[in-house]
Amino acid sequence: MKIGDIELGERPLFLAPMEDVTDASFRYICKEFGADVMYTEFISSDGLIRDARKSLEKLKTYPYERPIGIQIYGHIPDAMVEAALMAEEARPSFIDINFGCPVNKIANRGAGSGMMRYPDKMIEITRRVVEAVKLPVTVKTRLGWDENSKIIVELAEQLQDTGIQALTIHGRTRSQLYRGEADWTLIGEIKKNSRMKIPVIGNGDITTPEGAAEAFERFGVDGVMVGRATYGRPWIFKEIKHYLSTGDHMPPLTVEEKVDLAKRHLLKSVEVKGDRVGVLEMRRHLSSYFKSLPDFKATRMLLVTENSHEELLKILDTIKEKYS
Repeated sequence: MKIGDIELGERPLFLAPMEDVTDASFRYICKEFGADVMYTEFISSDGLIRDARKSLEKLKTYPYERPIGIQIYGHIPDAMVEAALMAEEARPSFIDINFGCPVNKIANRGAGSGMMRYPDKMIEITRRVVEAVKLPVTVKTRLGWDENSKIIVELAEQLQDTGIQALTIHGRTRSQLYRGEADWTLIGEIKKNSRMKIPVIGNGDITTPEGAAEAFERFGVDGVMVGRATYGRPWIFKEIKHYLSTGDHMPPLTVEEKVDLAKRHLLKSVEVKGDRVGVLEMRRHLSSYFKSLPDFKATRMLLVTENSHEELLKILDTIKEKYS
């Protein structure tokens, strides 16, 4: 599979962009476990052009993350073009447009998956961004706004015609949010369409190696994107690759391996964001690495309340001693 001239190999795995999850430290860990392609957290076009600090910080990527896309969202064509040009200056591998986020505060103002109600405007924004930047442009979207407006099959062709280099489809409508099961049948239908020449990446409910294998084999997608299943389990990329190459399951990580992983993640977070913010934003990850351990409530409370990364390292050592 290729995005523009970027060679990704056979059956690449993508880390889905997730707000407040897929920051640089988490991407570092996912890359270590085999994620082939990653994205920044999604960035507001309005925030970028207003020079909002948080939006500008998200533009930062690192050489070891490549290939990586900067993902932007918005509903005003001029602002999206300006934001795309700013993102291009940060020198990512490609620019991704988010037409898939279902969160109310974004979708209800016509951005993210809210754009599914305005397909003509979606096409206009995409075309203008493609024409404005020199980097490859990709799009992430959903099946439609609701059950009665699943427009993705026709829309996929129209998006391709704007000049995008790949299309990611989440197998739910906006109205579903993340409820119910993802429907991959329309994703498969798009792949069977002889007019579709660009790569199609499937997303939604990939939680097991078997699910990833089915996405490739049954629905024919070029790549698989994994989102929420990576939370507390970034090694899922390694599990999937092991299964795809051997047909067997990888041995589960030991507590000792999880502790070592949590330490690397914590130290990378502190390196990237400083001690205070790095620790605060690691809290959501640290306890999730050990959620299956018995009698863990007291230790979990320590992990989510301690403010010193040195003390957190000591707590992690006690986990290794107690459960290994």
